[in-house]
Amino acid sequence: MASVTSLSDSVQQHLASALTATLPESAGADPLLRRSDRADYQANGILALAKKAKANPRELATQVVSQVVTGDVIKDIEVSGPGFLNITITDRAIVENLAARYTDVTGRLGVPFAAHPGTTVIDYAQPNVAKEMHVGHLRSAVIGDALVQLLEFAGETVVRRHHIGDWGTQFGMLIQFLDEHPHELDHKAGEVSGEEAMSNLDRLYKAARRLFDSDEEFKTRARRRVVDLQAGEPHTLATWQKFVDESKIYFFSVFEKLDMEVRDPDIVGESGYNDMLAETCRLLEESGVAVRSEGALCVFFDDIKGPDGNRVPLIVQKSDGGYGYAATDLSAIRDRVFNLKANNLLYVVDARQALHFRMVFETARRAGWLNDDVTAFQLAFGTVLGKDGKPFKTREGETVKLEDLLDEAVDRATAVVREKAEKVGLSEQEIVENGRWVGIGAVKYADLSTSAVRDYKFDLDQMVSLNGDTSVYLQYAYARIQSILRKAGEARPAAHPELELAPAERALGLHLDQFAETVLEVAAGYEPHKLAAYLYQLASLLTTFYDQCPVLKAETAEQVENRLFLVDLTARTLHRGMALLGIRTPERL
Repeated sequence: MASVTSLSDSVQQHLASALTATLPESAGADPLLRRSDRADYQANGILALAKKAKANPRELATQVVSQVVTGDVIKDIEVSGPGFLNITITDRAIVENLAARYTDVTGRLGVPFAAHPGTTVIDYAQPNVAKEMHVGHLRSAVIGDALVQLLEFAGETVVRRHHIGDWGTQFGMLIQFLDEHPHELDHKAGEVSGEEAMSNLDRLYKAARRLFDSDEEFKTRARRRVVDLQAGEPHTLATWQKFVDESKIYFFSVFEKLDMEVRDPDIVGESGYNDMLAETCRLLEESGVAVRSEGALCVFFDDIKGPDGNRVPLIVQKSDGGYGYAATDLSAIRDRVFNLKANNLLYVVDARQALHFRMVFETARRAGWLNDDVTAFQLAFGTVLGKDGKPFKTREGETVKLEDLLDEAVDRATAVVREKAEKVGLSEQEIVENGRWVGIGAVKYADLSTSAVRDYKFDLDQMVSLNGDTSVYLQYAYARIQSILRKAGEARPAAHPELELAPAERALGLHLDQFAETVLEVAAGYEPHKLAAYLYQLASLLTTFYDQCPVLKAETAEQVENRLFLVDLTARTLHRGMALLGIRTPERL
């Protein structure tokens, strides 16, 4: 089973036939359905059609209603206001549609693949070699990973790229210092933990920086090393590789804590495009896209000017012959378009780099590397703030280390899990494991439930709360359903379309049916916060359902089976939806 036609699509088809019978020239125009407080759906497009046909909207709506066939999908349809159509779905249609999703053997819950999937390169989680990851790296990693899951689920071919900072002048300083003080890093890569590896690198970096700033002769030697590195001198490259390998050990340990898969082949840093830089500059200069200005190779834009009114250029190559970030980013575009054959380039990067990427993308368009068939988009994200609404810092005013933040989240969550552990009968191993999934899930959900472009406050007390819009609330909803299913005894979930549904059952069922269109909309628009909102509303409807509709103590055996079916499908939807956000759902909490 590849997909299930949603109830909204079925209603659209019925309305299209009625519209065509009423207004043949409308060719079944989309009536624009939305959820309504007064009915299951409301059609708003009649007003626009009436204006186009120079007809009275309410009269046209009444004619359309007379042509609608009711009984199988549509239970009732009535004209509302100036020409809206309020539509009520039959109980049978709700249950039958959900049954089709429930029995989907692919595990996709009837979610279709995108109509025209392509190849997307997602650039996300971009740490720097020899530097600790901090809270500023969190959003790129979490948002990027969720988009990988969503796009792959929608059928897109996704190429992951982690554009790490592994090139530049600082490496001359580090390499020269290590050459002169080999005992500072005297173990082989892989012999220490990720935390120890970064601690060693951090200590070495600080020592090298102190010497660089105080010793002019060392500074001169370090700068010569940069030239050796760029020229590919074997010993210098081997030492540089040691720094990269040590850093990767640390990166992998942090990503493992985040419960994210990061594969070594996906890590292609700035150095990966080094051999392309000269050719990129040549192509831009020969095509006239870039010009020489005061010795530097620049691209100018009429609409980008500085405070003095002069145009601000994108500098591709410096006047001393060195290459900047622009040359690397433009070379990466060439590689992704012509070698990886990507249709879409997605960059999950801090909003503060918006101007840089705007200039880079426009330059690539002028060069013909981007066009109507190959697009680039920066998913710019906001800043992580502290409870005080200011950039998140430690009490000492330093940037918060990502590992410390994750460890604290897990500790807080484990305490929350432990409070309920005895009642549920969790073992110590389950408490520890669930504490990890709840803690990491809390951090991810707080990020993903906020629109990427907005800043958000990092408040662990709120994140691990059992109440409100948190991942813990959703995880407990899932675990509660699993508990009910375990207690069901011989009763099994089974759909009963012949039953009349209570209002809370209908509301839950209609929302479950919207999962497919929500997932595809979220994937197409790069908007994981909309999936988080859908899942929170699903858990809220489930709570109302619990309060109003006994499951195991329902009046008849058929009702018990039907309600078990509804909660089981809800659990599967929560599990799938949370997985698409990169969050686990423990079976017992």
